[in-house]
Amino acid sequence: MSHETESGILSQRRELLKGTLCAVIAIPVASILGCARARAADLQPLDEKDPQAKALGYVADAARVDSKTNPTFKSGQACANCLQLQGKAGDPMRPCNLFPGKLVNANGWCKAWVKKA
Repeated sequence: MSHETESGILSQRRELLKGTLCAVIAIPVASILGCARARAADLQPLDEKDPQAKALGYVADAARVDSKTNPTFKSGQACANCLQLQGKAGDPMRPCNLFPGKLVNANGWCKAWVKKA
């Protein structure tokens, strides 16, 4: 086999590998972007009895937070002013990074509350 033929084959292999790698990367990225674009209307409200909600002490109304069992809670904290809350400001029910596929009450609270900058 000549040097030119070997070089051509190697070049074709590199291009094939590049294309394959791009496809392998593009599929999950497209899936993530598609999930991020899921309409709020398609999501269900988070149930306080959901295991993950219970683990994080989620309550749909921050006024009901028991400060004895949640000593990190401070008055004025709510999902609406938490870094994890997504969606359109002012909407009463919005997606949260901590509860994928669910909507949380903007007036709610959980132990993972982080002040929005």
